[in-house]
Amino acid sequence: MIALVQYLIKYALLLSFTESHGVITTLNHFHFALLVLATLLIAAGGYIINDIYDLQTDAINKPEKIIINKKISEKDGFSIFMALNIIGVGLGFYLSNYVGTSALFVIFFTSSALLYIYASALKQMLLIGNIVVSAVVALAILTVGIFELFPVINYENRGVQMLFLNIIRDYAIFAFLISLIREIVKDIEDIDGDYKAGMKTLPVVIGRERANKTAFILSILTLLSVIYYVITYLFKQQLVLGYFLIFVIAPLIYVCIKLFNAEQKSQYQHISFILKLVMLTGMLSLALYKFVI
Repeated sequence: MIALVQYLIKYALLLSFTESHGVITTLNHFHFALLVLATLLIAAGGYIINDIYDLQTDAINKPEKIIINKKISEKDGFSIFMALNIIGVGLGFYLSNYVGTSALFVIFFTSSALLYIYASALKQMLLIGNIVVSAVVALAILTVGIFELFPVINYENRGVQMLFLNIIRDYAIFAFLISLIREIVKDIEDIDGDYKAGMKTLPVVIGRERANKTAFILSILTLLSVIYYVITYLFKQQLVLGYFLIFVIAPLIYVCIKLFNAEQKSQYQHISFILKLVMLTGMLSLALYKFVI
């Protein structure tokens, strides 16, 4: 999904407006592929280190999905994590220098560091871990705009470049909110294993019912934000409006209803799956901007 979204931003959004609006991008096809690869390697490393530190809770919450110490050893898993991050961060360093803004290297280093700290410590803290991992998801989207648009901004094209950077920013905010809700829902789903492992997740600290209300309120706020965005920017485009109503707003309403009544683990698993679909359908709407701008 990360790769799909990044390619949609590059080819369905930015390059579609090169001739009509004068959008200027920085990376050629090969270097953009390296950007996607760097992001994926760091994300994959994050998944591995998370599995390593989650062995105790996963043994209770989802024993059938455990890979570490079943298919590969913990030592090999850590070695793969290190290799993926070294290559990913190294590619980030190369790309930052390629676009002439070496400071952008901090994006890759910070993402890698945050995913490790999240797995080893922050995940056990009230809401902090949820916020951090959601921010890293949003950063993976925003990174494309930063690398493609920011290095070539000048006085003449600032308006156009910032317009598209702001669109990418709005999608990053959407990804952050959906990820945050989903992280809380997953914590509710995994409350039994997290409690036995001594983790201080939101459901463990304030209880399942209050955590559910928190996720419900965030879902309502996200729904209202999407409705406001559609009314403000997309209302005159019937095709785009219909897409958002059917594939983004309607599923979010469904999530809100399900969260209001959720009690069983299976219900939270279903809500988590729907949120993942909403993330996908929301990002696929990037392909419709040629009908909007």
